[in-house]
Amino acid sequence: MSNSHLHVINHPFVIDSLTHLRDKTTPIFKFRHHSNQLCRLLFGEAIRGLDFKQCQIETPLAKIKSPKLKDEIIIVPILRSGLAMLYSAIDLLPKSKIGFVGLERNEKTAIANKYYWKLPKITKNNIVIITDPMLATGGSVKYVLDQISPQKPKEIRIVTVISAPEGIKLIHRKYPKIHIYTASLDKKLNTQKYIVPGLGDYGDRYFGTE
Repeated sequence: MSNSHLHVINHPFVIDSLTHLRDKTTPIFKFRHHSNQLCRLLFGEAIRGLDFKQCQIETPLAKIKSPKLKDEIIIVPILRSGLAMLYSAIDLLPKSKIGFVGLERNEKTAIANKYYWKLPKITKNNIVIITDPMLATGGSVKYVLDQISPQKPKEIRIVTVISAPEGIKLIHRKYPKIHIYTASLDKKLNTQKYIVPGLGDYGDRYFGTE
Protein backbone atom coordinates (compact mmCIF):
# COMPACT_ATOMS: atom_id res chain seq x y z
CA MET A 1 0.00 0.00 0.00
CA SER A 2 1.62 3.22 -1.21
CA ASN A 3 0.47 6.25 0.75
CA SER A 4 2.44 9.39 1.58
CA HIS A 5 0.25 9.97 4.66
CA LEU A 6 0.93 6.53 6.12
CA HIS A 7 4.20 6.33 8.07
CA VAL A 8 5.43 2.84 8.99
CA ILE A 9 8.22 3.41 11.50
CA ASN A 10 11.14 1.04 10.96
CA HIS A 11 13.38 2.09 13.86
CA PRO A 12 15.42 -0.92 15.11
CA PHE A 13 13.92 -0.69 18.62
CA VAL A 14 10.41 -0.53 17.14
CA ILE A 15 11.05 -3.65 15.06
CA ASP A 16 12.52 -5.54 18.04
CA SER A 17 9.80 -4.49 20.48
CA LEU A 18 7.06 -5.40 18.01
CA THR A 19 8.37 -8.97 17.86
CA HIS A 20 8.12 -9.23 21.65
CA LEU A 21 4.58 -7.82 21.55
CA ARG A 22 3.47 -10.32 18.91
CA ASP A 23 4.88 -13.33 20.76
CA LYS A 24 2.04 -14.93 22.72
CA THR A 25 4.52 -16.23 25.33
CA THR A 26 5.73 -12.72 26.28
CA PRO A 27 4.84 -12.16 29.98
CA ILE A 28 2.95 -9.06 31.05
CA PHE A 29 5.94 -7.17 32.48
CA LYS A 30 7.89 -7.60 29.23
CA PHE A 31 4.83 -6.75 27.16
CA ARG A 32 4.44 -3.48 29.07
CA HIS A 33 8.14 -2.67 28.77
CA HIS A 34 8.22 -3.18 25.02
CA SER A 35 4.87 -1.44 24.53
CA ASN A 36 6.11 1.64 26.39
CA GLN A 37 9.41 1.68 24.51
CA LEU A 38 7.76 1.25 21.11
CA CYS A 39 5.06 3.85 21.77
CA ARG A 40 7.59 6.43 22.94
CA LEU A 41 9.40 6.06 19.60
CA LEU A 42 6.13 6.25 17.66
CA PHE A 43 5.20 9.51 19.37
CA GLY A 44 8.69 10.83 18.70
CA GLU A 45 8.05 10.35 14.99
CA ALA A 46 4.48 11.63 15.19
CA ILE A 47 5.55 15.09 16.40
CA ARG A 48 7.92 15.67 13.49
CA GLY A 49 7.08 18.80 11.55
CA LEU A 50 5.43 20.67 14.42
CA ASP A 51 6.02 24.42 14.69
CA PHE A 52 8.59 25.98 17.02
CA LYS A 53 8.98 29.38 18.65
CA GLN A 54 12.25 31.09 19.50
CA CYS A 55 12.86 31.61 23.21
CA GLN A 56 15.54 33.58 25.01
CA ILE A 57 17.43 31.32 27.43
CA GLU A 58 20.73 31.42 29.26
CA THR A 59 23.20 28.54 29.28
CA PRO A 60 25.97 28.42 31.91
CA LEU A 61 28.12 30.30 29.38
CA ALA A 62 25.91 32.59 27.31
CA LYS A 63 22.49 33.98 26.48
CA ILE A 64 21.02 32.49 23.30
CA LYS A 65 17.81 32.15 21.36
CA SER A 66 16.67 28.55 21.12
CA PRO A 67 13.53 26.85 19.72
CA LYS A 68 10.75 25.31 21.80
CA LEU A 69 7.66 23.53 20.57
CA LYS A 70 4.95 26.08 19.79
CA ASP A 71 2.00 23.88 18.91
CA GLU A 72 -0.46 22.98 21.65
CA ILE A 73 -1.00 19.23 21.67
CA ILE A 74 -4.06 17.31 22.81
CA ILE A 75 -3.73 13.55 23.15
CA VAL A 76 -6.92 11.52 22.82
CA PRO A 77 -6.63 7.83 23.73
CA ILE A 78 -9.54 5.60 22.75
CA LEU A 79 -10.43 3.57 25.83
CA ARG A 80 -9.51 1.05 26.97
CA SER A 81 -6.42 -0.06 25.06
CA GLY A 82 -5.49 3.49 24.08
CA LEU A 83 -4.55 4.04 27.73
CA ALA A 84 -1.62 1.67 27.20
CA MET A 85 -0.13 4.28 24.85
CA LEU A 86 -0.90 7.28 27.05
CA TYR A 87 1.93 6.76 29.54
CA SER A 88 4.58 7.05 26.84
CA ALA A 89 2.85 10.08 25.34
CA ILE A 90 2.84 11.90 28.70
CA ASP A 91 6.52 11.08 29.25
CA LEU A 92 7.39 12.61 25.89
CA LEU A 93 4.84 15.46 25.91
CA PRO A 94 4.24 16.33 29.59
CA LYS A 95 2.54 19.67 28.81
CA SER A 96 -0.10 18.09 26.60
CA LYS A 97 -3.77 18.14 27.50
CA ILE A 98 -5.54 14.79 27.57
CA GLY A 99 -9.00 13.84 26.34
CA PHE A 100 -10.72 10.50 26.84
CA VAL A 101 -13.03 8.66 24.48
CA GLY A 102 -14.75 5.46 25.59
CA LEU A 103 -15.78 3.24 22.69
CA GLU A 104 -16.69 -0.41 23.11
CA ARG A 105 -16.74 -2.73 20.11
CA ASN A 106 -19.68 -5.07 19.70
CA GLU A 107 -18.02 -8.45 19.24
CA LYS A 108 -20.74 -9.60 16.81
CA THR A 109 -21.09 -6.52 14.63
CA ALA A 110 -17.63 -4.91 15.21
CA ILE A 111 -19.47 -1.55 15.52
CA ALA A 112 -18.22 0.85 18.20
CA ASN A 113 -20.62 2.18 20.83
CA LYS A 114 -19.77 5.35 22.81
CA TYR A 115 -19.97 5.15 26.60
CA TYR A 116 -17.66 8.03 27.64
CA TRP A 117 -16.55 11.35 26.10
CA LYS A 118 -14.47 14.02 27.83
CA LEU A 119 -12.22 16.31 25.79
CA PRO A 120 -10.45 19.62 26.46
CA LYS A 121 -11.57 22.61 24.41
CA ILE A 122 -10.19 22.25 20.89
CA THR A 123 -9.05 25.36 19.00
CA LYS A 124 -7.30 26.21 15.75
CA ASN A 125 -3.98 26.15 17.63
CA ASN A 126 -4.26 22.49 18.66
CA ILE A 127 -2.62 19.43 17.20
CA VAL A 128 -4.84 16.49 18.17
CA ILE A 129 -3.18 13.07 18.38
CA ILE A 130 -5.62 10.15 18.51
CA THR A 131 -4.16 6.94 19.94
CA ASP A 132 -5.44 3.40 19.52
CA PRO A 133 -2.92 0.53 19.40
CA MET A 134 -4.91 -1.61 16.96
CA LEU A 135 -6.31 0.12 13.87
CA ALA A 136 -8.46 -2.75 12.59
CA THR A 137 -11.69 -1.80 10.83
CA GLY A 138 -10.98 1.87 11.51
CA GLY A 139 -14.53 2.41 12.74
CA SER A 140 -13.60 3.70 16.19
CA VAL A 141 -10.98 6.14 14.92
CA LYS A 142 -13.29 7.37 12.16
CA TYR A 143 -16.02 7.97 14.75
CA VAL A 144 -13.63 10.18 16.76
CA LEU A 145 -12.49 11.99 13.62
CA ASP A 146 -16.10 12.71 12.67
CA GLN A 147 -16.66 14.35 16.07
CA ILE A 148 -13.40 16.30 16.29
CA SER A 149 -12.94 17.50 12.69
CA PRO A 150 -15.86 19.98 12.82
CA GLN A 151 -14.06 21.76 15.68
CA LYS A 152 -11.31 22.61 13.16
CA PRO A 153 -8.08 21.94 15.06
CA LYS A 154 -4.86 22.89 13.32
CA GLU A 155 -4.21 19.22 12.53
CA ILE A 156 -5.21 15.72 13.58
CA ARG A 157 -2.76 12.83 13.61
CA ILE A 158 -3.22 9.15 14.46
CA VAL A 159 -0.73 6.96 16.32
CA THR A 160 -1.26 3.20 16.36
CA VAL A 161 0.93 0.15 16.93
CA ILE A 162 -0.52 -2.20 14.30
CA SER A 163 -2.73 -1.28 11.35
CA ALA A 164 -4.81 -3.29 8.91
CA PRO A 165 -5.24 -2.21 5.26
CA GLU A 166 -9.01 -2.11 5.75
CA GLY A 167 -8.72 0.44 8.55
CA ILE A 168 -6.26 2.63 6.65
CA LYS A 169 -8.55 2.67 3.60
CA LEU A 170 -11.61 3.59 5.67
CA ILE A 171 -9.83 6.53 7.32
CA HIS A 172 -8.22 7.87 4.15
CA ARG A 173 -11.38 7.50 2.09
CA LYS A 174 -12.91 10.40 4.04
CA TYR A 175 -9.77 11.99 5.52
CA PRO A 176 -7.05 11.56 2.87
CA LYS A 177 -4.69 14.10 4.46
CA ILE A 178 -4.66 12.58 7.96
CA HIS A 179 -1.18 11.33 8.87
CA ILE A 180 -1.12 7.86 10.42
CA TYR A 181 1.97 6.65 12.32
CA THR A 182 2.24 2.92 12.93
CA ALA A 183 4.81 0.22 13.69
CA SER A 184 3.35 -2.24 11.20
CA LEU A 185 0.90 -2.54 8.34
CA ASP A 186 -0.32 -6.11 8.74
CA LYS A 187 -1.85 -8.43 6.17
CA LYS A 188 -5.62 -8.33 6.73
CA LEU A 189 -8.58 -8.70 9.07
CA ASN A 190 -9.99 -12.14 9.79
CA THR A 191 -13.71 -12.98 9.84
CA GLN A 192 -13.92 -11.77 13.47
CA LYS A 193 -12.40 -8.41 12.44
CA TYR A 194 -9.12 -9.06 14.27
CA ILE A 195 -5.82 -8.08 12.66
CA VAL A 196 -3.75 -10.95 11.21
CA PRO A 197 -1.02 -11.77 12.16
CA GLY A 198 -1.57 -9.08 14.82
CA LEU A 199 -0.84 -9.76 18.49
CA GLY A 200 -4.22 -10.54 20.04
CA ASP A 201 -6.14 -8.14 22.25
CA TYR A 202 -3.76 -5.30 23.18
CA GLY A 203 -5.70 -4.14 26.22
CA ASP A 204 -6.02 -7.64 27.66
CA ARG A 205 -2.31 -8.30 27.25
CA TYR A 206 -1.21 -4.92 28.65
CA PHE A 207 -3.61 -4.80 31.59
CA GLY A 208 -3.73 -8.52 32.37
CA THR A 209 -7.42 -9.10 31.69
CA GLU A 210 -9.21 -11.66 29.57
